[in-house]
Amino acid sequence: MKAMEAMEALNKVIQIMGIETGDTLVKKFTGYMDGVLEWNEKVNLTTITDPEEFVIKHFIDSVICADYPEYAKAERIIDVGTGAGFPGVPLAIISPEKNFFLMDSLNKRLKIIDVLCEENNIKNVITIHARAEELAKNKAHREQYDLCVSRAVANMSVLAEYCLPFIKVGGFLLAYKGPDAETELAEAQNALMMLGGRVEEIRHGQLTEFGIDHKIAVIKKIKNTPSKFPRKAGTPAKEPLK
Repeated sequence: MKAMEAMEALNKVIQIMGIETGDTLVKKFTGYMDGVLEWNEKVNLTTITDPEEFVIKHFIDSVICADYPEYAKAERIIDVGTGAGFPGVPLAIISPEKNFFLMDSLNKRLKIIDVLCEENNIKNVITIHARAEELAKNKAHREQYDLCVSRAVANMSVLAEYCLPFIKVGGFLLAYKGPDAETELAEAQNALMMLGGRVEEIRHGQLTEFGIDHKIAVIKKIKNTPSKFPRKAGTPAKEPLK
């Protein structure tokens, strides 16, 4: 599969999800990919530099939750640990009616996302330079989001402590996980309970034809997160909740 075929496959995936596609959408995806790959020569944004692989692993993988009911009803969405803008930017491209807040601790990446969104007319993205442990204590962000999405590489207990404080009661966390999702979630049950979350289910990516073996953990926020969480910066990763 060549890059152009991969982009056509992306188009097909989006259509299957019931989302209108067209030249504008393709232009935004192509422009964003070209921009990331160009900037990647100066700043480390991604290890994936082959355009075909980029479309599959960054774009198609990012949008696999777009037909979920939890996603459909969300208006304010935060992407915690967005990196080079995934899954936030691809989701923002296909859902211009939703508001996306992309958070990362590395400002250099966020400035690039700002530039690329401006260049490609992606108007529903706001970047936030912060650590999750600090931003989640801010009243303007604490329990203010309908949905949190994250592809950040972190143990489920750690990721939950970063993400759940941002989500409103009744909202959801969609955590992109690998093949060990079930084990991770079983080990994180107590942590999730402490943080006000409950596992609804684990969904499979349904994109095996592209070699994607991601699972998405769907976690519902069922009660307010106690004010002591998240703990101070660095603590969640060093001492995960048991």
